[in-house]
Amino acid sequence: MTHTLAVRTVDAVAELLADPATTPPETDAASSHRQHLAYGPTGIALLHIERAAAGTGSWKRAHAWLTAAARQPFTSGPDSHPFYGAPALAHALACAAEHLPGAYQRARDSLDRQMSADVRHRLTAANRRADAGRLPDLAEFDTIRGLVGYGAYFLRHDPAGADVRTILDYCVRRTEPITHEDEVLPGWWTPTGPSGRPDDRFPGGHANSGMAHGIGGVLALLALAARRGITVGGHREALHTILAWLDRWQEKTGPGLAWPYWVTREELRSGHLVPSAPKRPSWCYGTVGVARAQQLAALALGRADRQIEAEVAIVAALTDIAQLKATTDNGLCHGFAGLAHVAARTAADAHSSTAGRLRAAVPPLLSAVCPPGTVPEDVARAVTQNEEAGPGFLNGAAGMALALLAPATTATPASAWDSCLLIA
Repeated sequence: MTHTLAVRTVDAVAELLADPATTPPETDAASSHRQHLAYGPTGIALLHIERAAAGTGSWKRAHAWLTAAARQPFTSGPDSHPFYGAPALAHALACAAEHLPGAYQRARDSLDRQMSADVRHRLTAANRRADAGRLPDLAEFDTIRGLVGYGAYFLRHDPAGADVRTILDYCVRRTEPITHEDEVLPGWWTPTGPSGRPDDRFPGGHANSGMAHGIGGVLALLALAARRGITVGGHREALHTILAWLDRWQEKTGPGLAWPYWVTREELRSGHLVPSAPKRPSWCYGTVGVARAQQLAALALGRADRQIEAEVAIVAALTDIAQLKATTDNGLCHGFAGLAHVAARTAADAHSSTAGRLRAAVPPLLSAVCPPGTVPEDVARAVTQNEEAGPGFLNGAAGMALALLAPATTATPASAWDSCLLIA
């Protein structure tokens, strides 16, 4: 029943978001969100692309959303990033083109050239900054705004191209220590707070652990590339360096492990984390995302012991009442649907000793989104019309529906929609 409710909720969201002309205004061409993969029409297009690729939806709807998105030019260059502007459109078009040979080819070729040029400019600036001994900004390397996000795109859609290897070289360099103000820091230490802006709460900056904005994303990209047989000099050593850092800062949480969202300069100097309340185990920052990256790294390195440890950590997080209590929404980024999706992806790669436990953790997460007895149309309408969630991809209805599909149908995603999250 839980799985059926989830599938019906996906269908209801798809119906509510069937026509760009009748969807809330934050997705339309005049909106400031238009170019955002996270909030705009390209993210909603991903839902219709996935359903069409799986044979449960219409390519006509997917095309309508892509057309709505592209009625005005998209930003490229320094004002764009993987979730904004030309790269956001490129991701959606590429996901559709995998199932429609030749479709959107001219647009994709143009966007890919723009993105390759952007990568070259970003790498030049990053290497100049590193050579000068300055610390990187989060937006230089992270999954949402930085080079790791570009790496996710090219690894999926042009794995033999030069861009993948240059970005992997950059990622390896990011794991080399840097001396700053007479203190040795990991190469991904940033001088700001987690927002990417100066923050009095983070004097001396921080080291971010997350998949969205931290070293978790770097680890996942290096691991996914290695699993495809694409490696560069120092690749394995870089994987081991990141894993050793995460080992250094992991904490026991009952039967499992957890990792801090970040490490501050004070914590680095003292060698101890400041005690904190249990945090949501989300994709973007939490244990589920970071442990998925570690599982992928363990698979790349052939380390069954590390793989099982990461999988057990996910099971523990998904069955820990305190961590689940900290989860307060149903979205993809840090909500129950996102947890279900990552759990399903992890279970598909899991060791035989943990795969069943991971699969068993999924139904309660689906029930949190679609409680027994609820009307799927009501669930869909509530999240779509919620001002904080809205219809979009990262926090809203489209992302929730996408995240429910694989767990609810026990099928592998038909498109590459989640490659931008570096979980597959």
